[in-house]
Amino acid sequence: KTPGIWNPLPGFSDVAQDGQLGNVQSLTNFFTAAANGTLPAVSWITPNGKVSEHPTALVSAGQTYVTGLINAIMQSPDWDSTAIFLSWDDWGGFYDHAVPPVADLNGYGLRVPGMVISPYAKQGYIDPQTLSHDAYNKFIEDDFLDGQRLDPATDGRPDPRPDVRENSPILGDLVDDFDFSQAPRSPLILPVCPRTDLSPQPSC
Repeated sequence: KTPGIWNPLPGFSDVAQDGQLGNVQSLTNFFTAAANGTLPAVSWITPNGKVSEHPTALVSAGQTYVTGLINAIMQSPDWDSTAIFLSWDDWGGFYDHAVPPVADLNGYGLRVPGMVISPYAKQGYIDPQTLSHDAYNKFIEDDFLDGQRLDPATDGRPDPRPDVRENSPILGDLVDDFDFSQAPRSPLILPVCPRTDLSPQPSC
């Protein structure tokens, strides 16, 4: 269970009142579920400060953390039906040659990286669409709720805009990143580097 600013859910009274905090699990439970093939339909994993790649944390520590998570899913019986969306909340710099598109009053900021990892992800595909973190929610709603939109205004969340994803037609569709007609690709298990059981740490 990630503490503090990395996991704001305990700060919402409705989350505590309706029992949703019970859905916040330890990372140990994630690895157990992955190994047993009992992963939930949707999981969100947020790192703590030490593996967040934010200064002054080591980027290599974050890479080790993420690689371990992805390896666990790829080695899971659930791999053939899983899509992993990997993203960051900051762009990591002070300049971007691409001007953010005009979407609404709040607008978009500079681009952040995002990756789709799945047996059915298009290999080497660079998505030209305009996307935001809302695209992940939209994909989940389309896949599991038949397109029903979760209204943040009625769910007690801080964003009062109704149907924010529908009111931003510029927002792309992550379905374009997949080819479900292709043969599913085998897992690619990567070495975790640097190893955390050696001192001094090796260079990679």
